[in-house]
Amino acid sequence: MEQKHPLPPFTLETAKEKIQLAEDAWNSQDPERVSKAYTTDSEWRNRDTFVSGREEIVEFLQKKWEKELHYKLKKEYWAHTDNRIAVRFEYEYQTKEGNWFRAYGNENWEFDENGLMAKRYASINDLAIREEDRKFR
Repeated sequence: MEQKHPLPPFTLETAKEKIQLAEDAWNSQDPERVSKAYTTDSEWRNRDTFVSGREEIVEFLQKKWEKELHYKLKKEYWAHTDNRIAVRFEYEYQTKEGNWFRAYGNENWEFDENGLMAKRYASINDLAIREEDRKFR
C-alpha cells in the first residue's frame, strides 16, 4: 500500500511537516515528484482549472512551469483537523516576456488514510511586481 508520511490524523507538528514537504516538492518543479503526494484519482481546483488524477496533475504542472519561470514558493500553516490542512501561500515567477508576478492564495487539502492528498482546492490571485520588489530569491 502506497503511503506518504506523516499520516492523518494530524497534529500541529505533523501538519507543519506535511506543509514543508509539499513546499519542497513544488519548489523542485518536478511534476512527477509532486504528483506522488496525491491519490491516483485526486481532485483539484486550481484557479479556474479542474484536474483529476495523477496524469492530469503531471500535465498541468508541466504546462505551469513552462510558463512560470524562476518559480519560488513559500507555504504557511493556517489550520488543520484530523485529515485536513489549510495553508496560505505566496510564490513568485517570471513570464517568458520578462514580467514578474507574485501569486497569493489559500489551499484546502484533504488526505486519505495513507497520507495521500485526495482533494486540493486552490484560490489564487496574481500581482504584477517589479524585479527589485521580489521577496524570494
